[in-house]
Amino acid sequence: MDSHAKWKEKMKIPHALLADEGGNVAQKYGVWVEKTSPSGKTYWGVARTTFIIDEEGNVMKVFPKVQARGHSKEVLAALK
Repeated sequence: MDSHAKWKEKMKIPHALLADEGGNVAQKYGVWVEKTSPSGKTYWGVARTTFIIDEEGNVMKVFPKVQARGHSKEVLAALK
């Protein structure tokens, strides 16, 4: 996606970014969920979640209901 490429460049991220445009990965990880807007309308979207996955593809830790502020420190602490 062009927007991802621009954001990656702006943030100076040296790693590859992946986009789950069809939502297939989100469904497999159980994070494609029905949500409710403040107005009461229901819709489908991704539950913000971080997964730590080891070299063999095993899920080592899950952080559900992620809040962006301070989350990177929490993830770095779990990796140590």
